[in-house]
This record gives sequence, structure tokens and C-alpha cells, in this order.
Amino acid sequence: MWNLKSVRDQHKIIAVLPAFEAEKTLEKTVNDIPNDWVDEIVLVDDASSDNTVAKAKTLGLHPTVHEKNLGYGGNQKTCYAEALKRGADVIIMIHPDHQYDPVLVPEMVLPILRGESDVVFGSRMLWRGGAKKGGMPWWKRIANVFLTAIENLVLGLRLSEYHSGFRAYSRKVLETVPFKKNSNDFVFDTEMIIQLKICGFRIREVPIPTRYFKDAHTVGFFAGVKYGLGILRALAEYLLARLRLRPSQKFSKNSVLSAT
Repeated sequence: MWNLKSVRDQHKIIAVLPAFEAEKTLEKTVNDIPNDWVDEIVLVDDASSDNTVAKAKTLGLHPTVHEKNLGYGGNQKTCYAEALKRGADVIIMIHPDHQYDPVLVPEMVLPILRGESDVVFGSRMLWRGGAKKGGMPWWKRIANVFLTAIENLVLGLRLSEYHSGFRAYSRKVLETVPFKKNSNDFVFDTEMIIQLKICGFRIREVPIPTRYFKDAHTVGFFAGVKYGLGILRALAEYLLARLRLRPSQKFSKNSVLSAT
């Protein structure tokens, strides 16, 4: 019988916050992060035009600031590199727009601490009707289900959702997958899942509530179409690499595994 406190105390848990225009929601997000489960918070500001950086400093954070906007994926690259540099054993991404509930950090990191999983995703689709109740637009729900079905078919996985930004990774995962080669855009998250599949990492999902509100960042319809097409291109690149029809720096098995 393992001791939870002992296991928790043996691991450094760092929360990374990829921030962009998060001034209005940052304080609420940070206040909801359970201090006894997170040892350090890394905030990376992606050239916000509001007072996100100043707000972060008033909360006692020491933000890393991009001189120019690199995009959602580019922000994550800096987040993960910084967390690894600071000695994180478990890295959990929390969006500072408060769309994902930081109170659920323990549920997200426990499977990794227990050695039961390498990666944990928060899923808004595990609770039947939860996405609709939480205000997710109808076209996003349809696109989410449609794209997830295609991704599961191509990758041979059984995930309920590929598009949540609430994610926890073990240090080993981020030291293994070549995430710096991935897109700087939103498709970064799907590219990560493809690499997790190639490397054989264990993925677990936990149910999380859906929260759409005025100040939460969300992708609009046309940006959503672009995002969906980007996912399909990533899957096609993976399939071509798997069939050895076209090599890929990101998805060829030898390229991914040799990056370790």
C-alpha cells in the first residue's frame, strides 16, 4: 500500500500557463490552483497587448515574455522547456482564461504519480451532455465528435476527446517526444498525441466540466475550420510516414524515437 503524501512529496509538480490576453481571468485561475499539489507556476506570455504580465507580477509570478506572438503551440514549447529546466517531474498545462478548472489538478496528476499513466487528458466529452450544458457551441460539439472519430480511427486509440487543453505529462514524455518540431498553431496538441501514440505512452482521460463564458478564449468558426484542416493534414502526414511513402521529421517512428 503506497502512501499518497510520500509519493506526492517525492515529485516536483509544475503548472504551466500559456497566457495570451489573460488579464481578466488570470487571478481567478491562479487562486484556484491547489498550492499543496503544485510546487511552482510557470507563466509564459505570448506578447499580450493587455496587462497580463503586470497582473502576473502582482500575483507573485515571474513571467517569461515573448517579444512577438508565437501562437498557442509556440507558447507551449516555451512552457515545457522552462518546466523541464526547472526540474519538473510532472507538468500540467492550465489555461489562464479559467476555461478549465484548476481545482481538478489532483485528479489530473495522480495517475502519473501512481505510475498508472504517462499522460492524462481532461475530457469534456466523458460526461454525457456535459459539453452542451457547459455552453460549447453546437458546431464545436459536432466538429469535436467528428474529428475525434477520425483521429481514433487513424491512430487506433479510444479517446473521447482530442481537443482539450487541460493536460498533464510526465517528465519522461516531454523529454522523449520531439515537441519542438511541432506546429506553433493549435494543431500542436494533436501532433503531440500522434507522437505519444508512436512512442507507446499510456494515456488516461478524466472527466472535466465544460466552461464557455465571455472572457474565455475560444476559436471562432473560420479559425476552427482552419484548425480542423490542420488536424487532417497532420493525420495524413502520419499515415504517409507510417506507410513509408513520405518521411516525416515529426511522425516517422525512427525520427521520433531517435530524438530521445
